[in-house]
Amino acid sequence: MSYKDRLMADLKDAMRNKDKLKKDTITMVRAAIKQKEVDERKDLGDEDILGLISKEVKERRSSIEEFKKGNRQDLVDKTQKEIDLLMDYLPEQLSPEKVEAMVKETIDKKGLSGMKDMGALMAELMPRLKGRADGKLVNQLASKFLK
Repeated sequence: MSYKDRLMADLKDAMRNKDKLKKDTITMVRAAIKQKEVDERKDLGDEDILGLISKEVKERRSSIEEFKKGNRQDLVDKTQKEIDLLMDYLPEQLSPEKVEAMVKETIDKKGLSGMKDMGALMAELMPRLKGRADGKLVNQLASKFLK
């Protein structure tokens, strides 16, 4: 089942079950997909949709930080629930230990050293980790090992 079909089926279920948060979250994702399709004048495939959902999760995580600074626990809770719903559509997330092992392996395999090689490392890693690990975590680990 494609992501579009799954989102539509889940939207219908949410509407039947009167689950407002899930309905609103899925509607927002579908709107983002439609907007990107209109902007790029093409139908998005599952890989593109996966990237879009990952972006939405990332945006919500940064929003949570801002809500915490503003002492808005109600918005923190709501946004965290949205993240939890969106995470159901992403592949299983890799543990920080697995990501660290992949970073070390890639550095050794490619013979990278120093921060000048950061771009090459990220270009090699990110396609393999797309949707499975947070880019910020990958960047932090890469910086740690490319001193």
